Amino acid sequence: MSLQGELHRPLGLDLPARPRRRPKPRLSAIALVAAAGVAVSGSLALSLYGEPERRFVDMLAAPPEKVEPTVFTTAASPHVETRAPAKAPAPTIITPGTMSSGPVTFRVEEPVSFRQSPMVAHLPESDLIEETEYGPLPVRAADGRRPFDVYAGAWSGRPATRVAIVVGGMGISQTSSMEAVERLPAGVTLGFSPQGNSLSRWMEAARRGGHELLLQVPLEPTGYPSVDPGENTVTVAEAAAGDFSKLYASLSAITNYVGVMNYMGGRFTGDAAAMERLIAELSQRGLMYLDDGSSARSVANDAATLGGVPGAKADVMLDMNRDAASIASALDTLEKVARAQGSAIGVASAFDQSIESIAAWIPEAERRGIEIVPVSAVAYDPEAR
Repeated sequence: MSLQGELHRPLGLDLPARPRRRPKPRLSAIALVAAAGVAVSGSLALSLYGEPERRFVDMLAAPPEKVEPTVFTTAASPHVETRAPAKAPAPTIITPGTMSSGPVTFRVEEPVSFRQSPMVAHLPESDLIEETEYGPLPVRAADGRRPFDVYAGAWSGRPATRVAIVVGGMGISQTSSMEAVERLPAGVTLGFSPQGNSLSRWMEAARRGGHELLLQVPLEPTGYPSVDPGENTVTVAEAAAGDFSKLYASLSAITNYVGVMNYMGGRFTGDAAAMERLIAELSQRGLMYLDDGSSARSVANDAATLGGVPGAKADVMLDMNRDAASIASALDTLEKVARAQGSAIGVASAFDQSIESIAAWIPEAERRGIEIVPVSAVAYDPEAR
């Protein structure tokens, strides 16, 4: 190479190549990586084995925990009052009270049944008895319970076509009374005559069998006294005078019944003033009223509704004619009425043929989807909540 080319040639091109070395990491980077590794391994160990036990020196070195001061307030909390309704099955109801003065008040109503236990259904509830010169009379309890609530018969409570059948005249014939108690299912309501015999015996037997009971009260018929329902008939004149001594005599005949039904009484049940006074008496005693449907002029059911008393009216009289064919036809009519309006009430007397026909019809009706229920289950109760 010429001298001139050597002068213009860049320096270092003819030097031997040296291996490149990676720069050594700085101490701070090593420390950072080590700290990260410790943190990751510590987190993994904590997740697997939980928080390590703190040493005594650690606890001494740790700063004291900050404790928040407890604050007590004097604000009044809402007052809750629990009351049980007379019926049965209903959702909880919360009703805010007025906020103009004092705390808000809530009323919580829970579904509670006052129905007597089947084990003691034949025994009267002492809280529902008033001892009088006439004997034990039904009365509302101090807590508001009614004989209508406590002595009511059981039923499913499900939506269904319901039929109530009331068989009256219990106690008049000992044989028929026994047949009714033994052959009729528990859903049939039994009506007792205050003029019957061995009433306490049949009352206890009926209640042990699961039956609901009514008491048949003799009321003044058209043509009285030539047409006479019997002893202790309550007349329109006596009701106008506020004299219910005959009613009390009938009511004391038995216990454990939910209400009364008329025995005859065409003139009495057609007199609005007389019925109003009778219904007021039944209201004080927590009883229902069933109109047997024998009189087209009766205002009893309307009087019961206006007077705040549970009431109902029979739709079909089942044994106007006592032969088997006529009773079967009446029972078919009762079923048609029930299907048309959702429920129906039939009434009959404790005659042998009536008991036999009703006992044979009920299983067939149940297979067709009819539920036989006590009469209280189809009564309109103004106090129901």
